[in-house]
Amino acid sequence: MSVTIKKVSFSGWNNCIEVSNGVVDFIATTEIGPRIMRFGFVGQENEFSINAEDAGKKGEDIWRSYGGHRLWHSPEAMPRTYTLDNFPIKYEEIENGIKLIQEPNDYAYIKKEIEVTLEPDKPVVNVKHTLTNKGAWAVELSPWAISVMATGGLQIVEQPMKDTGLLPNRALVLWPYSHMKDHRIHFGDKYIIFEQDPNKKEPFKFGIQNEKGWAAYFNHGHLFIKKFKHDENAVYPDYNASYETYTTDWMMEMESLGPMVKLEPGDSTIHTEEWLLYDNVKRPSINEDEIEELLSQYIK
Repeated sequence: MSVTIKKVSFSGWNNCIEVSNGVVDFIATTEIGPRIMRFGFVGQENEFSINAEDAGKKGEDIWRSYGGHRLWHSPEAMPRTYTLDNFPIKYEEIENGIKLIQEPNDYAYIKKEIEVTLEPDKPVVNVKHTLTNKGAWAVELSPWAISVMATGGLQIVEQPMKDTGLLPNRALVLWPYSHMKDHRIHFGDKYIIFEQDPNKKEPFKFGIQNEKGWAAYFNHGHLFIKKFKHDENAVYPDYNASYETYTTDWMMEMESLGPMVKLEPGDSTIHTEEWLLYDNVKRPSINEDEIEELLSQYIK
């Protein structure tokens, strides 16, 4: 097998780049971004969600959710986090993929780059996120990689399981709008099980110290696994959360974060992810034994 790269139109955007190895493909638009708007098996469902209200929109002076996969920097703040990505970006073809580049065009002065490559012979994507401080003074931030997943899925996040004796071994981070009685969230002994419900608009978000460095999402008869590195010696934003997830009616976000760093002018920080996609995987119930048995086939 080999990786092919071609120009296509997608969801109302004309200048898009499709990268495929014949098994899976991803599509990035160059009219906004940097964003990956599609990822999935060739000819099958998009594992990502696109907000119908935003599809094809560009060039406006308002922030839009869009969907897909994006790169932010944490801690979240208004207006810094919500710098616009509604305008054309640069892209370069590289071996087995593309690099998307957004030069800073506002007061934040943070350059964003997403380098996305496919394994030539298997459904694996490698994603390299780079933030560069193009401003005149140091900035403290954490790279924040956000995948906006399609509706109707079931997410599994493993809790930290260290034996710390008399000391605590885990923390759950909650946002003001997250209600513990929400029917979408299930707290097991080992896993947190999170259901996406397209009929419930009220948001829910939580974060954890994701020591194992993975999260899984069952949807469309497929299993999507996001992998990343958790550094137990690093400091993370949001009460030290290296992984966060958020849902509303049209999507569920899978969000990995890099360590907090102080970027001097001209310096960069890099955060990498690996995406794996498996076909013909039955969505489990919320029973932890069933989930454990199923995931043991895919996560070692």
